Amino acid sequence: MTENELHQLVLACRKMDAPSQKKIYRHFYNYGMTVCSRYASTTEEAREILNDGFVKVFTKIDKYSANRSFKAWINKILVNTSIDHYRKKKSEPKTIDLIHAQYVETSASAIEMLSAKDLLKMVQRLPPSYRIVFSLHAVEGFTHVEIAKKLGISEGTSKSNLAKARVKLKAMLHSSNEKRNYYG
Repeated sequence: MTENELHQLVLACRKMDAPSQKKIYRHFYNYGMTVCSRYASTTEEAREILNDGFVKVFTKIDKYSANRSFKAWINKILVNTSIDHYRKKKSEPKTIDLIHAQYVETSASAIEMLSAKDLLKMVQRLPPSYRIVFSLHAVEGFTHVEIAKKLGISEGTSKSNLAKARVKLKAMLHSSNEKRNYYG
């Protein structure tokens, strides 16, 4: 899709033109699923976040400025929708993770042997509080101060959740590497 075609679709979406909305949704679907999957624990949850995000895209499209990348604008909305989803789920009853992963050394070759899809599955298996902090910091590049503000937690909690996420991911990588070596 060219910049001009995208611009024309955005103008049509501002008039609530359903076929134009459908074209934009389809064009950015895979990109949006990639973003939302980093914050969701399942594909279904990612799709739910994506759909909620696109509702916001189309209801707030008048706020989009053409001097900014449309893809970056959508990314910001999807990340914020993911955060909203996390906050909503955070208020639901939850179980407490009493078992803490031990520090495990993981070789660089173990990471290299994993596909992006395998890594994403590991991130999705993290507890929600670890997963969202990990994604915001490691992928989106937010600082702990920014994460704390967005999530309504302390900066120390953000740092702690990131450290715990890394430990759990290392344990998963170690386990994956052991299985690969065993079944070889």
